[in-house]
Amino acid sequence: MAEIVAPRPASTILLLRDSAAQGEIEVFMMVRHYEIDFNSGALVFPGGSVDKGDKEIIANPALYSGGEELDEASLSFRIAAIRETFEESGILLARPQGSNALVDAKRAGEIEAINRADLCDGKISFLKVLTDNGMLLALDELVPYAHWITPEGMPKRFDTWFFLAAAPPEQAGAHDGKESTDSIWVSPREALEGGETGRFKLPFPTTRNLIKLGKQASVKAALDDSRGKPVVTVTPVMTKLNGGRQLRIPREAGYDGEVFEVGALG
Repeated sequence: MAEIVAPRPASTILLLRDSAAQGEIEVFMMVRHYEIDFNSGALVFPGGSVDKGDKEIIANPALYSGGEELDEASLSFRIAAIRETFEESGILLARPQGSNALVDAKRAGEIEAINRADLCDGKISFLKVLTDNGMLLALDELVPYAHWITPEGMPKRFDTWFFLAAAPPEQAGAHDGKESTDSIWVSPREALEGGETGRFKLPFPTTRNLIKLGKQASVKAALDDSRGKPVVTVTPVMTKLNGGRQLRIPREAGYDGEVFEVGALG
């Protein structure tokens, strides 16, 4: 009997902005490098695994705001979400010490130019980036949106929290050229159409979250709809029927159903 792999804690952020030109909500997404061993070539939201450095930040509450009532696990998911988003997109959800406003695009760009590459290469810690630049992580900007756990039996498993956040003004974001090879601001409609035509490779959780997000007309509507709403954990169960594969998820998770066709058996 195969050993069950424990899922690694991970986080991702759906960074949102309103598109005046399209009249739709847009989300920042990246194409994973084809040599990455998990979701290679897929169009995904920025994110990644919680690491021990995130827990070091927890020990210093002066480095974040909005985490007063959160336990250590919840804090680590949120801190990892902001760190990974900065590493993968250059977008920084933080405030200067003593300010109520998010860091402006010019200052965020300076911090990104000096620190991002070294942070991605493990040469410096996120803790050092924050302390050197007098930044507070804006944990209160993150709204819990979804919680997915990779099914048992998979060689790599993740326990992933998805958060919504309004993109900081003027911070456009860009892929790192290593873990990701392209990045775009795209409406859920366009991303889903790309998945159907083969332009994009969309993982199942990404597809379901894009469909759910696409029902919202604006960033404010998306944040308001999710704020305070209970999040139902989704651990898909694979079933085989009539030569095909189906994934079963809880109906109460809010994804318009519980059984989804995911292709023919190979």
